[in-house]
Amino acid sequence: MSIPVKIETGVVNGIHVDDVQALIRGVAADPAKGATRWRVASAWCGRMHSRAQVDGFAIGGLAVQRQFAFETDEPLQLGGANAFANPQEYLLGALNACLIAGFTALCALHGYAIERLEVVTEGDIDLRGFLGLDGSVSPGYDALKTTLTVEGSASPEDFRKVFDMAVATSPNVHNLRRPVALTATLTVIA
Repeated sequence: MSIPVKIETGVVNGIHVDDVQALIRGVAADPAKGATRWRVASAWCGRMHSRAQVDGFAIGGLAVQRQFAFETDEPLQLGGANAFANPQEYLLGALNACLIAGFTALCALHGYAIERLEVVTEGDIDLRGFLGLDGSVSPGYDALKTTLTVEGSASPEDFRKVFDMAVATSPNVHNLRRPVALTATLTVIA
């Protein structure tokens, strides 16, 4: 899917459109420039608390250093200390953030100013699956509902086109809509 663009330069929604255009042109000309690798290392901090560390990522074969950390916990009712959001909340937040980033960038590329933007995602988890009480019950979300609310300079039809494109090109929507191959390995230090 190619991204039709109406604006070539300037800053829209705080995004430098010419930088995004340069990225699009560079990846279109050399697909290897679009290859990225992501990594997060997480460590147990006691009870249900963990700390995730981001040290960087790679793009086009080049390492980019970034230093971020985020902490995860569980509610008191699930054995945690309720100090941080839990993994399921981070998953929903990551989906929302991905849609916001894509929608905002696409609006900027089309010259549409955003005045207000909110994404709400919700879903249900039956703890019988997570707790291993019933093997016929899924341990995670079976369905999610996401609603994007926007106010800005585009018509409802134009915002709909951008929304459809943002959903179609969102890595996190893609990752949640289809199975992702996952290799889980255990290393025991003796």
